[in-house]
Amino acid sequence: MTADARFWNRIAPRYAKSKIRDEAAYQYTLERTRSYLTAGDHALEIGCGTGSTAIALSDAVGRITATDLSDTMLDIGRDRAAQAGTDNIRFEQCSDDGLPAGPFDAVMAFNLLHLVPDLDAALSSVAERLPSGKLFISKTPCLGEARGSFKYWMFLTLIPLMRLVGQAPSNVRFLSVAELEGAVEQAGFEIVETGNYPASTPGRYLVARRR
Repeated sequence: MTADARFWNRIAPRYAKSKIRDEAAYQYTLERTRSYLTAGDHALEIGCGTGSTAIALSDAVGRITATDLSDTMLDIGRDRAAQAGTDNIRFEQCSDDGLPAGPFDAVMAFNLLHLVPDLDAALSSVAERLPSGKLFISKTPCLGEARGSFKYWMFLTLIPLMRLVGQAPSNVRFLSVAELEGAVEQAGFEIVETGNYPASTPGRYLVARRR
């Protein structure tokens, strides 16, 4: 088991009880995502956590394969899906470089890309699972957009300290919007929608079509 898997397993019960920081931005993200999904789709969610987003979107698609590093997160997700009466989600443990083979009609990654150790490899893996014309839908905190501000300095200082005491994962990338979008395009995608939900520090919502 990797250090990151152990970290997410350890914090999973607390994570499951935490409230969404910006409910309006989250609901708008769901609304925009729904507009790109269809009833027959087989969607893949990478880094599904405790399954809340997969469950919320389950009625918009035919089925969802929801993956995460953490077995504990996935167990919570399975329990939540059962309680919600949702039967079209398959929860599966895997890393971002060992994804299910596909192909998929859509791949989703919410609050994940700033945490992967190799962004280019992760995006390449996503592209391999999407036929031409299919969609990659993501939302990513772009901490790099705060460069030069007190908030950016605070992130740079606190995250390593939190990591030392086991309160942060091993990899946190300070991506800018330009870096994120450039990496997505380089992986073989055409960006069809972007927006910041919330606006500060931007949670960059991005929809990209496989070329």
